Amino acid sequence: MGLLATWFRRLVQPGAIALLVLIVVGIALTWLVRAQREDDVSISHSTAVREAMGQVRLALFEAETGMRGYLITGRDDYLQPFIDAKNQLPTRVERIGQLTRDNQRQQENVAKLAPMIDRMLVILQGSIDIYRQSGRDAAFAAITGESKTLADQANSIVDMMFAEENRLLAVRQATMDRTTLSIQLLTVLALLAAIAASSFAAIEGAKRRKEIEAGHAALQDSHDRLRTEVRERESVELQLRQAQKMEAVGQLTGGVAHDFNNMLAVIIGALDIARKRLNKGNGDIATFIDSAIEGAKRGATLTQRLLAFSRQQALDPKVLGVNTLISGLSDFLRRSLGENIQIEIVHGAGLWRVHVDGHQLENAIINLAVNARDAMPKGGRLTIETENTKLDARYAAESSIAPGDYIMVCVTDTGAGMTPETMARAFDPFFTTKAVGQGTGLGLSQVFGFVKQSGGHIKIYSEVDRGTTVKVYLPRHDGADGLASEYVAAAPQDVTDGHEPAVVLVVEDDDTVRLLTTASVEELGYTVLSANSAKEALKILANRADVKLLLTDVVMPEITGRQLAEEALKNQPQLKVLFTTGYTRNAIVHNGTLDAGVHLLSKPFTLDQLSVAIRRVVAG
Repeated sequence: MGLLATWFRRLVQPGAIALLVLIVVGIALTWLVRAQREDDVSISHSTAVREAMGQVRLALFEAETGMRGYLITGRDDYLQPFIDAKNQLPTRVERIGQLTRDNQRQQENVAKLAPMIDRMLVILQGSIDIYRQSGRDAAFAAITGESKTLADQANSIVDMMFAEENRLLAVRQATMDRTTLSIQLLTVLALLAAIAASSFAAIEGAKRRKEIEAGHAALQDSHDRLRTEVRERESVELQLRQAQKMEAVGQLTGGVAHDFNNMLAVIIGALDIARKRLNKGNGDIATFIDSAIEGAKRGATLTQRLLAFSRQQALDPKVLGVNTLISGLSDFLRRSLGENIQIEIVHGAGLWRVHVDGHQLENAIINLAVNARDAMPKGGRLTIETENTKLDARYAAESSIAPGDYIMVCVTDTGAGMTPETMARAFDPFFTTKAVGQGTGLGLSQVFGFVKQSGGHIKIYSEVDRGTTVKVYLPRHDGADGLASEYVAAAPQDVTDGHEPAVVLVVEDDDTVRLLTTASVEELGYTVLSANSAKEALKILANRADVKLLLTDVVMPEITGRQLAEEALKNQPQLKVLFTTGYTRNAIVHNGTLDAGVHLLSKPFTLDQLSVAIRRVVAG
């Protein structure tokens, strides 16, 4: 009994208890670190599966695009994407099957996908063979919707496989997060136990101190392993973020390539047919010229929307009253949305002023209204409401904007609503729930880019079958009185053919663009001089005092268009300047806003747009 009592007293000593806790925690940490390593492997596996699926999706798109490009142009270089996709698709589908062999649901999807892709490739190859044997007309006559249907079904299966892998990835990530939290909590407990053990060891003597030091060594070893595992996890997370980033870039570039290929197919095909008709002496080419121009205009619109989404468009903000702007849009919206849409506009009282680009704000409201109309195919009610609001520090921090006073524009519909998954992707470029050919997926992304570039915030609230509300917050303009003043957009100037004679100096370093611009200005009836560089332009200005307008590109080698204008105005202060550019980051645009007093005509432009711009600048 005496020995048993002695052993029990030693066991319940605080130092022994602390040491026991330390040992248990060390064992638990070892087990958790092993579990965390397994979680890392699972996450890496999901990343590999997602990359393989993305490659299949891209190859499906390139197969159909390559075939159609070849049928339209007859050029072998347009066929190369189809050949590459045809060679790669079977291997890529097999790769997905190998990666997902432990997932019965994914295996079933692969079993459906493989024959569907094989059938689609056979149909596409058949169209190409018919073209080579019998010509374009026969090939187009033989084309059916089966290949498109198969491509859509294949993409649908890939989307389902993406969703399944995303679900697995979320589960695995949550498991890893729980494991990491447990490791952190046990580490804190181990540190506390180590401190307690070391304190009691100092009292109990050298023997107990050695035992605690051994425990410290074990804990340090666990810490070292933990730090190694944390570094490995950070590396895996970095790879995952990179994969997600590449998926987003792939979606964006795929959408751009799809839309631009369609537009280029129209332009190249129409001009090719027009040239062949002219060579045959047939002048009936107006329809094809119009088609080419329409395709080019669609390309320009797509470029402007991409610049808006990336917040790189040149804004021309003015102080304006939002209530007045919306009132001016009301008649247009009622005519455009149709009689089955009831429109209600609620103006906030005493609305503050904003400092934004009025034209872009109008486009944003129209985009939101059109989306609302499409969500109500059988009719419904659209409400546009404005009010003053204040965003507190907490909401502003969550939304990554500055707290303070904002004007809210609220667009609400009674349509089909959105699922949480759709809301999460609503602002992604080229994402759309509309049928093929009914939307580019750039409307909401353009609104998002404009609002963010203007220092504001946009938020979507939606419920399936209950409708959607989009709230746009724009910063209040701190004017003298803070109340909204009446704002009316400036009426366009007269652009009739008659104008005062003037000498225009065109400066453009690209020979083709300079030739076309010079011809366009001459077509408008002006006397035109041209220069291929800023240096040549300065020499012409030194000898020609009658030049009234300098029409110059912004981005040029050695001396930019902005520097040329500044140098020219030193000697000829009365000279008018009109800049042209396809994209400029900081020569005449700063913080996304056009510099004061600067006139800009964005490329590409039509003859009418050029005429209006020249007249307005020359007239001051």
